[in-house]
Amino acid sequence: MPKLGLLIRLVRLAERLISNGNTMKITGYALTLYEFPLTRRMGDANSPSGRTRGSSNLLELFTDEGLTGIAFGGGGAGPQIKSMVDGMLMGEDPRHVTGLWKRMVDRAFKAGHDGIINDAISVLDVALWDLKAKANDEPLWKTLGGSNPKIHAYASGLDSPLSDDEIEDWYGMMADDYGFKGGKLKVGLDQDADLRRIGRMKKGLERATDNPILYIDANEVWNPKMAIRKVREIEEQFDIAWVEEPARRWDFLGLRRISDQIKAPVCAGENLDSLGDFLPYFHNRSADVVQVSHGMTGITCALQLADAAYGFELPITLGGSAGNMNAQLAPSIPNFLTLEAQSATPDDGVMTSNIKIVDGWAICGDQPGTGVSFDSEALAKQKVEKVTASAGPSPFGRRPGAGLWDNPPTAEEEAAAATGVNGEHYVPAHGSKTQ
Repeated sequence: MPKLGLLIRLVRLAERLISNGNTMKITGYALTLYEFPLTRRMGDANSPSGRTRGSSNLLELFTDEGLTGIAFGGGGAGPQIKSMVDGMLMGEDPRHVTGLWKRMVDRAFKAGHDGIINDAISVLDVALWDLKAKANDEPLWKTLGGSNPKIHAYASGLDSPLSDDEIEDWYGMMADDYGFKGGKLKVGLDQDADLRRIGRMKKGLERATDNPILYIDANEVWNPKMAIRKVREIEEQFDIAWVEEPARRWDFLGLRRISDQIKAPVCAGENLDSLGDFLPYFHNRSADVVQVSHGMTGITCALQLADAAYGFELPITLGGSAGNMNAQLAPSIPNFLTLEAQSATPDDGVMTSNIKIVDGWAICGDQPGTGVSFDSEALAKQKVEKVTASAGPSPFGRRPGAGLWDNPPTAEEEAAAATGVNGEHYVPAHGSKTQ
């Protein structure tokens, strides 16, 4: 079977080389919205009770060469995705990725390519890059110019709803089964609890190393003075590798102030969308570590941001992504630092990924494209016409009082978090170090 698959790929490549002047055209698309149960409650300082369901779109871009580009994401951006494919991409050569990206961004010029429009462009751009790499018959990391497919990664629990025991269990499982030696804890609402829970995360990770790398993430729930006071207290007990989003994303002077007055680097940028958004960060040295993701107006824009950060001698961390697909970008980023892994394997029941976690490293495979694919039968079962509110990426919005005063979880939020998923407490499902 492997030889047959290789033969088919060679035949398709030969056909493309001799047909129609080596052109390829987008001929159609399919967009499928689906919903899925989470394996654990996920939340942060803005939603300490968390959520139990997730959602996504699966975009398929079809071509006259028989290749299909796929991308996951943009759960609420279906109409915008359809409008851009119909109005701008049909009949175009998908390998002209940068030019098509520029066309989509220019279309959104007046209103700006933020929010839903950003989600739509991001998904389309990933599908185009998937097609370009498949047309080259190579994995995306090679198409982007990378040389080493082994990527440093850390475990990220989105763990505000988890109990202390569950935190230690989850990070312990990620250390035992996948060799993770670093982890990121959600903090920001209860300082005493944060200190205690950082210790539990550390204890779990110590199953893989004597000196775990500890990151914390406040999700913009503090103001600069709160952040300085709280992080300094945390640093009395722990060596923190970075503090993520300790203040509002656009407070570039406040972020610089925090960075100047704590030991840990400030990591920020995950909720910005374009190079223009990042310019104040670069010019004011607001972030010591810059967060980049394909969700920032696509892979095309993510690489622009990484190049700009390189010019300022700033390291890049790649954010969490379905199937850890962001790992494909890392080999081509010279200032890459580490990758966020919210799970070691896809857990939506639909996606499959050939990006494996081994001994705390993400290993990109040789499958042409982004390395992710899907189970069509599972997709059909989980397809929905409309996503429930609780399955959105942040169904609770910003927490009341965030940046103004301390606002610990209420008794009702703690009770909801304690119910787990479908009334069951979280129990880590152990995998294998070789997966």
